[in-house]
Amino acid sequence: MMRFLEAGMKSLALHKVGNKTAGEEVVLSAKLLEVSEVINPLLLQYFLTPFKSEELYNFTHPAELELNEVFHYASAIFSDTGCLLEQSQNLAQHLYRHSTHPKIKNGEFYVVLFENCLIDNQRVEAVGLFKSESRETYLKVYPVGGSFEIGHDDGININKLDKGCLIFNTEREEGYLVAIVDNLGKGSEAQYWRDDFLQVKPRSDDYYNTRAVMDLCKKFVHDKLPNDFEVSRADQADMLNRSMKFLKENEAFEMEEFNEQVLSSPAIISSFSEYKNQFGSEHDLDIPENFQISESALKNQSRFMKSVIKLDKNFHLYIHGERQMVEKGYDEVKQLNYYKLFFKEEN
Repeated sequence: MMRFLEAGMKSLALHKVGNKTAGEEVVLSAKLLEVSEVINPLLLQYFLTPFKSEELYNFTHPAELELNEVFHYASAIFSDTGCLLEQSQNLAQHLYRHSTHPKIKNGEFYVVLFENCLIDNQRVEAVGLFKSESRETYLKVYPVGGSFEIGHDDGININKLDKGCLIFNTEREEGYLVAIVDNLGKGSEAQYWRDDFLQVKPRSDDYYNTRAVMDLCKKFVHDKLPNDFEVSRADQADMLNRSMKFLKENEAFEMEEFNEQVLSSPAIISSFSEYKNQFGSEHDLDIPENFQISESALKNQSRFMKSVIKLDKNFHLYIHGERQMVEKGYDEVKQLNYYKLFFKEEN
C-alpha cells in the first residue's frame, strides 16, 4: 500500500518532449526547477493523488535488467541525488526516442525526487516521472473599475494527471517497485509509455495473482468450457458466480479446494488445468497453486466478472446466483427460445 502523507519533493527537473515523427523537438532545461511554497502543495497533489491502485510492476529487459534504461537512470539518481538533472535529461531523451506514434502529443516531462514515501510500511525515496499532454481552457473573471470582465487562459488541470510513474527505492534486485498511471493511453499508442519507455512487467504478488485467477476463470468459462462441454449460458453464468463466491468467501486461494467446490467434475477440472497451462504460456503467467486473496483486486476487477446473458437486442439477463431459479425452454408455436425465472418477491 502506498501512502504520501509525509512525502515531499527534494528536487524537480522539467523538460519539453515533442513527437519525434512529427518533427517536434525535445527541449532540455539547463537547471533544476525552483518551486515556491504556494506551488509546492499543488504539484504534490498533481503528482501523487492519482496513485491509488495497489497494482505494482517491476522493471524488466529481454537480456538483463541493467540494460533497462529507466531502471539504469533511476538507480543513478538513488545512488547520487545530485545527478538528478543530468539523469532527467537522459530520461527525456529516452522518452523522445519512443515518442514516434502519430497520436502521441507533445508535453511537459517532469522528473521528481520524493522523500518520505511509504510503500508496504517502508519509508523510502522515490523517483517520479510525469508527462502532461492535455490542456484545458479556464475562464478568468476580474474586476475592472466598477464592473467585471471575463478572459480565458489555457493550463494544466492538477486533478487530471495524464501519465505518471513512481519508482520506489526498494527491491532493486527484482527491478524496483513501480506504480503507473496512464489516463490517456487507450489505443494503439498506449504501449509507448508502459511497454516501450518504461519496460515493466506486473509484480508477482497477491494482487497480481488474484487478478490473474479472475481473468483465467472468466476466459475459461466463456472460451474453453462451452467448447469442451454441452453447457447453457445459464450454466456458464452459474460457474462464474460460484468462482466469484469462492474468492469472496476465502482469505486464501487453494487450487485443490477450488477444484472441489467450484469445478466439481473431474472432466471439468482436467479441462481447467489444461486451459490454465495454455493461458499461462500465452500471457507469460505463472499462477501459483496457493496464495492470499487480495480484497482490493477483487473490488477493482469484480465489475468485469458480471454474469450477463444477452438475448438478441431486447434483453440483458443478469444472474447473480441460484442456478435452479432459471430454466431455459423452446416455444414450438412461436419458434423462439425462452428463459423462465422463479422468484419469491418483486423488489
